[in-house]
Amino acid sequence: MRLLREFPLFVILMLIGSVSMVVPMLHAIRLEDWDIARAFFYHGTFFAIVSFILGLGTMDRHPRVTARYQLITLLMAYFLLPIMLAMPLDHVVKSIGWTEAYFEMLSSMTTTGASIFDAPERLAEPLHLWRAFVGWIGGFLFLLAALAVLEPMQLGGFEIESTVTGNRMATARRSLGGAMEANDRLIRQAKQLAPPYVALTAVLAIALMIAGDRAFVALCHAMSVLATSGITPLDGLSETSSGYIGEILIFAFLFLAVSHRWINETFANVRPALTGSDPEVKLALMFVLIVSSLLVIRHFIGAFEVEEQENFQAAAQAFWGSAFTVMSFLTTFGLVSADWSTAQSWSGLETPGLVLLGLSVIGGGVATTAGGIKLLRVYALYKHGLREMRRLVHPNSVGGAGMTARRIRREGAYIAWIFLMMFLLGLAVCMLLLTVQGVAFEDAMALSVASLTNTGPAINTLAQDLNYSTLATSEKAVLCIAMIFGRLEALVVIALFNPEYWRQ
Repeated sequence: MRLLREFPLFVILMLIGSVSMVVPMLHAIRLEDWDIARAFFYHGTFFAIVSFILGLGTMDRHPRVTARYQLITLLMAYFLLPIMLAMPLDHVVKSIGWTEAYFEMLSSMTTTGASIFDAPERLAEPLHLWRAFVGWIGGFLFLLAALAVLEPMQLGGFEIESTVTGNRMATARRSLGGAMEANDRLIRQAKQLAPPYVALTAVLAIALMIAGDRAFVALCHAMSVLATSGITPLDGLSETSSGYIGEILIFAFLFLAVSHRWINETFANVRPALTGSDPEVKLALMFVLIVSSLLVIRHFIGAFEVEEQENFQAAAQAFWGSAFTVMSFLTTFGLVSADWSTAQSWSGLETPGLVLLGLSVIGGGVATTAGGIKLLRVYALYKHGLREMRRLVHPNSVGGAGMTARRIRREGAYIAWIFLMMFLLGLAVCMLLLTVQGVAFEDAMALSVASLTNTGPAINTLAQDLNYSTLATSEKAVLCIAMIFGRLEALVVIALFNPEYWRQ
């Protein structure tokens, strides 16, 4: 362990990726699929040796600006690590090329879940496990980066918290490891984050198995839910054996991607800076209840026209399907309920895809595996807009609710607005690059939103005839950049162009 602390962060990530290949290798051995087992064994061994040699050769290099050094290392990891992770997939699956394998692994690592395999039943189980496991590791990597890299730099949503008086959470966490070297802080926080992350995954997997899913499917779905990657070895949740119980379990665990409070309480053992009830949870519940109710009312009116409004069982199934799907897209999980199609068959109306697009753009909580703009930024903009509307009636009034609320409405809303504009600008650029290459406008919008919000399965609901496997290499390249841009967020990428970093 002492030797690993001397290795650069990127080399440590390479070693983790190499050792991770043992997981699909063991599953392939269990299934007696020796070709896949050998592929993962050879590639894992080779990259482990290369990583260790690189670590020994660079272990004496200590960067001066540790925070920004880790930030650029994280960006390099998202670009370069999928090359290594894609090698076994490219070797085993002969029907795809290296670019497709790279796209698949980058999608998994950024927890996007955009798959080029439109027929999951044709892919071997160890490869599905590899996709889900890479997504699970990618979710852990981003949680760790949020606490060890982004939080000290007040990025990734923490810039909203920094406007709160005292910034108690940041102060508490910096006191745990502010004087430590970069790798020491990462290792220490990894030790703190890994137990709850692994435990929650195990609890959900066991619960899904008790509900009826076989162990392989339950494990893949548990890792997919914790990382909000939406990776599944099935065609959808409609093929699971756990039924409603499984969806209820997934729905409950998706709340972990709504708020970062559980991470705050785990790492600092202090109350969050935003006192009172959690605004992210309140906002998420409001979206789930209001949007689901509006969708059910719309379908109820459609059912009235076809004289099916008295079918209360179909109405209940339609409400649950809407509520689960709303929660899934809000947390950028992306998979729909088995009852999602019930609402359409009940009324004969198609659900507008723009609603689901908007939910995925909003996204989940800050410092979680969810993508999108994030609920805390939306909350700051909402409070600012509410205050401005009140000033229309009482221009000289003084806003109440204390200093914390005033700072959220002012500085917090200002920063959230900047991020919103950068996100929309990135969305426009991505759509422009896709339409220039011949992609239809509706398809370009669905692909851009799915990539920037890390909600890869969204296109299966928003555009039935659209598939990642049919895209050209240049179009996949645009989506790869969009996935990294959406995972790290605009402000993080812009921070790399700070002149202070390059002067030092």
